[in-house]
Amino acid sequence: MTLITADFVLTCNEDFEIIEEGAVLFDGNILEVGKSAELKAKHPNVTVIETPKNSVILPGLINSHVHLEFSANQSMLHYGDFIPWLQSVIKHREELSALATTELITCKLQEMLKSGTTTLGAISSFGADLEACAKTPQRVVYFNEVLGSVPSAVDAMYGDFRGRLEASQEFTCKRFIPAVSVHSPYSTHPILAKKALGIAREEKCVVSTHFMESPAERAWIDEGSGDFQTFFSAFNPHAKPLCSSLEFLELFSQNPTLFTHAVQATKQEFEAIAKQKATLTHCPVSNRLLGVGKLDLKAVQEQNINLTLGTDGLSSNISLSLWDEMRSALMMHAECELSSLAKTLLQSVTCNAAKALQLPCGVLEKERYSDLIVATLPQACEKEDVALQLILHTHQTHLTFIDGEQLC
Repeated sequence: MTLITADFVLTCNEDFEIIEEGAVLFDGNILEVGKSAELKAKHPNVTVIETPKNSVILPGLINSHVHLEFSANQSMLHYGDFIPWLQSVIKHREELSALATTELITCKLQEMLKSGTTTLGAISSFGADLEACAKTPQRVVYFNEVLGSVPSAVDAMYGDFRGRLEASQEFTCKRFIPAVSVHSPYSTHPILAKKALGIAREEKCVVSTHFMESPAERAWIDEGSGDFQTFFSAFNPHAKPLCSSLEFLELFSQNPTLFTHAVQATKQEFEAIAKQKATLTHCPVSNRLLGVGKLDLKAVQEQNINLTLGTDGLSSNISLSLWDEMRSALMMHAECELSSLAKTLLQSVTCNAAKALQLPCGVLEKERYSDLIVATLPQACEKEDVALQLILHTHQTHLTFIDGEQLC
């Protein structure tokens, strides 16, 4: 057993409880959380780790939506508008895929670990990131993605998806959990989506999907018009929307689902997501770089929707650090009270994300996995300011533990 102490312990529970002069007792799981002096007196013979002054213990961070297969991109893709960005992805896909070696992806995972990300939801389109994700020390929920809008290709696309899912299942263990992703309402035929979601229910997999990311998607799904009409016409002059937005949402009604983006979602769609007790994943940097709009956080909170945060991927971001993502969210949502937003964001990458991915981590409480990090602030601060100051000043962790094992 190990006892680790710090000036503050952020439990990141639903009440966002903060313990001053706190400590966490753990082995593979968390055993006790409380005041440092009390736990030291109660357990005089355990190994004690005394952290530096102005340190904070909190759960390991959880990036619930990240694409690793385009990790080679730096300045190759076009930003500012969704369709030109998508066209640049198609243009450079083969080159970027060749550059995104297992070694490169492993390097990016290590960078994420050093910044405190102990769990991630990896969205895999091709399976090129499988080896790196299976070998990384982090906890990975590995979302095998299915897409394909041409009816005649449904069987072939489903076969490819099943092959990748089965390949990932060979690595199933405590830290690697296969899952299912349905790409989006504009790119995945409902028949294909239903087949994949059926498998997800059979295998008890969590599901992820992109939903209402751009004005182009909104216009296409609602009216069959806009930029996507021009885009799809180049491949099929008779292309039309595959289903309505509410029909798409209904496909997921029996699956635990993370809906990503939703910056163009309507009140009725938020209500449908809330009714399913589903999760909404926010990717603020990606949304800004692709010029798709800003998530209505007030609407999400009014519907009491579980909110998580993701970095998306380096095809639409410059960092995979959740601290960078939280800082960006603080600046983007200027209408929100700063201290309250900081707490919301920290919960979105800890307890909320663990709930969405159905993992027993993300909160510092008894019997949860011992996935925890230590961050050190540059100066002392008041208890009520800890959440905000952590987001403003943290780049890398002082210590990182997964299953009680020190990794950084």
